[in-house]
Amino acid sequence: MIVWIQQILTVFGETGGSLRARDLALALDLPLTPNDIQNARVKLKRLTSRGILIETEPGSFTQP
Repeated sequence: MIVWIQQILTVFGETGGSLRARDLALALDLPLTPNDIQNARVKLKRLTSRGILIETEPGSFTQP
């Protein structure tokens, strides 16, 4: 599995709830710049399109 996918799934496993892109960036110790938050959002959307995550409401993601 790709490293960034493992990192994201680990964060979801530790939190046990839904996350927003900013929350994910914070959990991964990324800078909270608009660019880094947008990159986190793109990865969350990509995992949603693959059926790994679901978007429960706009901008809020969780595991099925």
